[in-house]
Amino acid sequence: MVTQPNDRPGLARLGPPIDARPLFGPELEALLGLLRGLRAPDWGRIAVPGWTVHDVAAHLLGDYRARLGRREPPLVFAPDEALEAFIHRANQEWVDLHRDVTDAALVDDLERTGTELAQRFARADLYTPALGVSWAGVDPAPMWLDCAREFTEHWTHRQQIRHAVGRDTDAEPRVLSLVLDTFMRALPHTLRDTGAPDGTQIQVTVDGPVEAGWTVTAGRDGWSLAPAPAGRPAATLRLDAETAWRLCTRGIQPATAFARAGVLGDRRLGEAVCRIVSVVY
Repeated sequence: MVTQPNDRPGLARLGPPIDARPLFGPELEALLGLLRGLRAPDWGRIAVPGWTVHDVAAHLLGDYRARLGRREPPLVFAPDEALEAFIHRANQEWVDLHRDVTDAALVDDLERTGTELAQRFARADLYTPALGVSWAGVDPAPMWLDCAREFTEHWTHRQQIRHAVGRDTDAEPRVLSLVLDTFMRALPHTLRDTGAPDGTQIQVTVDGPVEAGWTVTAGRDGWSLAPAPAGRPAATLRLDAETAWRLCTRGIQPATAFARAGVLGDRRLGEAVCRIVSVVY
């Protein structure tokens, strides 16, 4: 994390800023190493419903190019199209257009474009307004959150490819800690319709390869991850790291995560936390 405070009204509820900039280069190298080690049949394995490993890799290339402003055809909203529908449609159209690209050409393009994108993020000012993050309920978002969100997308898609070819999640602690920390910035937005008296606190803890915790506090303006006076949480929810990241990306459903969780205190609040989603869904 970085310690400079958020300076726009309302951003304190998102918690302390995160600096994902140094991790884009290593993440790209991990992806390229994974893809170059695949056998030909692996590229056709199902990574997510409806998409093969090749499709997910093509989708990542589309993400890279979009962030660099080089995606063709350009992204254009249809009349009255909701954000989620627009994103899903645009992603599918891109993947469909790249189904015939060879695996080798796709990897080469990912390397070129991903390297340029990593360099661009390395120079980013974390405190400028950037793209909105819908699952955190903020638009525009500060660059630190937009940057961290983008990193988690790259990391998540790499895990999907790993799982498709029979590998476990890459649980390198530094990276997994940042991913989970980013995902948990959805908590205030997740709880926006959950009523509780001012000062009510919920503690969420994650264990496994990483040990981390977050406390979200109810206030007059909604729930917040900003530092608050220590108190006894009304609810404590403990998740293992694998369950936590899969829940946030809807790899598992809230009821499954809640059944696996350790819950102390108000179960209603624990169930509300398990509605968290940290991707466009």
